[in-house]
Amino acid sequence: MSGKLTRFLGDSPGRTVVKLIVISFIVGAVMSAFNWYPIDVVYAVRDFLVNVWNLGFAALGRFGDYLLLGAVIVIPVFLVMRVLSYRR
Repeated sequence: MSGKLTRFLGDSPGRTVVKLIVISFIVGAVMSAFNWYPIDVVYAVRDFLVNVWNLGFAALGRFGDYLLLGAVIVIPVFLVMRVLSYRR
């Protein structure tokens, strides 16, 4: 069992715990220096996803606007060309 656990952790359990404690302390000190809290990270990820979602729908809205603007010119020109070529 110990061999499987060591292989899973990548090192002995004791050394892994010590490494995790040291890394946790360093990350905590950096976050404290920048006045960051874990909930801020969650909010930042949520806000990022919401902004991407909103930009996606805004892009679809702009696509629809461009489509309608182009159609105002293209469809009448197409119809006029078809009517003129029909007479021949």
